[in-house]
Amino acid sequence: MVDIETAKEKKLSGLSMYSIKHAFHINAPQEMVYEKLSTIEGLQGWWTVHTSGSTILNEIITFEFPPHFMNKMEVIGLQENKLVKWRCIEGETDWIGTEFTFEMDQNEGKTRLRFEHSKWPTFGDFFAHCTFSWGRYLESLRQLCESGTGRPFSN
Repeated sequence: MVDIETAKEKKLSGLSMYSIKHAFHINAPQEMVYEKLSTIEGLQGWWTVHTSGSTILNEIITFEFPPHFMNKMEVIGLQENKLVKWRCIEGETDWIGTEFTFEMDQNEGKTRLRFEHSKWPTFGDFFAHCTFSWGRYLESLRQLCESGTGRPFSN
């Protein structure tokens, strides 16, 4: 693991930053989708059961994927039923300083979710792996909201 200052120095030396983006509809109320993104219990239902911390603005959430990965996110943006935003402050080197934005609105009678994992310093195999994994976990979020059962990481 690398601290945020070392990671910032590494990123500032590069010119390009990359983003993972997904946009899709969830057949559930916007309030429900927001709740699954903005509470520990909600996050445990679709991303990893090993989620702890506080989802309040400026607080820290810890996401663990034992035995290999652990990430700490600072909550940097919340707008009820519209926006959840985090910044990675500890974890994999390429994740340090990256931002995670979940934006919601109504579209065609469903909740439209726009996701972006931005400020990546590299565009290699780990980026590709995370692109695939985000698709899988965002589908888990959709399943949780639509059927009541997600498929979070559980070991």
